[in-house]
Amino acid sequence: MQNRFLLALVFSVVAVGVSQSVALNIRTPDIDFYKLYNNPEAHISLKGRRTTSERIAAHGYPAEHHHIVTEDGYIVGVFRIPYSHKLQNQNEYRPIVLIQHGLLSCSDGWILTGPDDALAFMLADAGYDVWLGNARGNTYSKNHTSLSTEHPYFWRFSWHEIGHYDIAAMIDYALKTNGQGQKAIHYVGHSQGTTVFFTLMSTRPEYNEKIKTAHMFAPIAIMTNLESPFVRAVAPYLGQRNAYSLLFSCQEFIPHNEFLLTLLFNFCEPDQMLRPTCDSLIGDEGGRTNVTVTPEQLATHPAGCSTNQMIHYLQEQQSGHFRQYDHGTAKNLEVYGSETPPDYPVEEITSKVYLWYGLNDELAAVEDVLALADRLPNKDVRLMEDPLWDHGDFASNWKVREYLNEPVIKIMQEFEDAYN
Repeated sequence: MQNRFLLALVFSVVAVGVSQSVALNIRTPDIDFYKLYNNPEAHISLKGRRTTSERIAAHGYPAEHHHIVTEDGYIVGVFRIPYSHKLQNQNEYRPIVLIQHGLLSCSDGWILTGPDDALAFMLADAGYDVWLGNARGNTYSKNHTSLSTEHPYFWRFSWHEIGHYDIAAMIDYALKTNGQGQKAIHYVGHSQGTTVFFTLMSTRPEYNEKIKTAHMFAPIAIMTNLESPFVRAVAPYLGQRNAYSLLFSCQEFIPHNEFLLTLLFNFCEPDQMLRPTCDSLIGDEGGRTNVTVTPEQLATHPAGCSTNQMIHYLQEQQSGHFRQYDHGTAKNLEVYGSETPPDYPVEEITSKVYLWYGLNDELAAVEDVLALADRLPNKDVRLMEDPLWDHGDFASNWKVREYLNEPVIKIMQEFEDAYN
């Protein structure tokens, strides 16, 4: 309202000035008003949205952006913090850690809480070689050796392919690029980042030898008891092989919109004029969430995915099984040799798996996590001590450093101390 008043006042002053000039017959100098009011420098422009590497570098850390080609032709973008600028440990032994995001997220999610609380920065400062993965189809992984994103075949994948191909390629590439002769890595995944780990380690069990410790935040595999009202509402329609799921398949889900995300970036970034408005719109009455981080998430998320990833999860909920993608009876016979998809043999996962879960998680129900744990031969189950801990708390809870990140790094360091 105040801005409108000031604008009206300016126009009034100009109008009065013009009318007085006419009334007094005052000659004004020849002015090209078109050039005056069409000054390109005065146009509103949007500040370019920063990438993960630029966000990392803004905190003083070295940052690298790598492009990895998978066995089936997808090109995934992976970011790296090779060492800590605080430690200057670039010439020392640095254990490798690969961190993988959840559904509709990307590598940005692991750094938004800043160098004091974000797991990626904490690991770098603990002496690790940190890799931040991006699943095919998200903001940083929308390239292919032969397919365009405009072709539906580009989107013909679920999280099965992300685990079976993308994560395998990231592990091999990180081990090779590190250059220190390491044979195995530490792994951290959140939500879908856990699903793809279970997928890879059960379908290609040889990769278990390449894992030192694996940390599953809000592990998602069995989904029988999840409480999300939204998932339960849509699963009967899209979690079955029918006309609905066929129409919904092989598309980009919530496409990455450069203009929208750039606009949100300009609206919500810490140094932007409208940041207080963004903060007030978000709020956090319970005081559990780092509201400073949430605007950053709005500026980078959602990062996009394939609709098949959503369908695959909904199939899991409907079937009660952790199994491969259901293509329908005819194609299942062709692909799997059976009318129904095979279950993932998670009993083949021999690497040490830590399951971190909360009591208030609508997507990773306690019963489902424990049912999965019963099938894993080498697991350590860790219940979050906060009874209100939910799915999003693994990323943005005020005490994520104390409750989660520090214990995870301690486990990794104990492993390194024992074997090195």
